[in-house]
Amino acid sequence: MMDAALTSTDVSASASANAPNPSAIPPDELARLTDDIVTALKTVYDPEIPVDIYELGLIYKVDIDDDRNVAIDMTLTAPGCPVAGDMPGWVENAVGSVAGVQAVKAKIVFDPPWDHSRMSEEARMALNMW
Repeated sequence: MMDAALTSTDVSASASANAPNPSAIPPDELARLTDDIVTALKTVYDPEIPVDIYELGLIYKVDIDDDRNVAIDMTLTAPGCPVAGDMPGWVENAVGSVAGVQAVKAKIVFDPPWDHSRMSEEARMALNMW
């Protein structure tokens, strides 16, 4: 089972071709950006589910490039979700409010398909899904 928390492979900083380190962003700033992005993601809710999209496991990948542009791969609980057209904008607005973030692009993906195993323990408790 995958935990909803983003791992180091889920949140990454893109390396520039000539950079000696994996990222031009200092590690402490990258850690702060990551924490603040997760906090921002936790403010976005699917209106039909009383749990934020982060804890639901809808965020698949967050990539922060050297210019502090953020690319997010996310999914929906179902392909026919009525807010499919709106949710990427909600995510972009939330993450775009994080200090230091330059631009945000959220993209909906369906591979791998979302299922209940992606939810955090907190989400399972909130939804009484054991």
